Amino acid sequence: MTWFYACRAEDVPENGGVCVKYRELQIALFHFTRRNQWYATQNECPHRKQMALSRGMIGTQGDEPKVACPFHKKTFSLMTGECLNDDQCAIKTYEVRLEEGKVFIGIVSGE
Repeated sequence: MTWFYACRAEDVPENGGVCVKYRELQIALFHFTRRNQWYATQNECPHRKQMALSRGMIGTQGDEPKVACPFHKKTFSLMTGECLNDDQCAIKTYEVRLEEGKVFIGIVSGE
């Protein structure tokens, strides 16, 4: 796994997301402050192929942290990428770690 520096923690809004670019990938990075956790997923919503998930609303479904596409309202688990309101699509998730106020995202080699 390759860890790349994404941004400073302060660059991500509380309970919100930003888009981070790594080579050709667009990654949605979320700081879920209510849970004191960080998540990263692909930025592209698979429903209509729009780069929009970083602008989605985060919340929970039961105890599952989720993001809702701002356009289509499809909801995805921030932990597994599973679509929570149908099984036709899923999104890629990435590991995130925080070191001294810097956010790093883990990419599996070959992505």
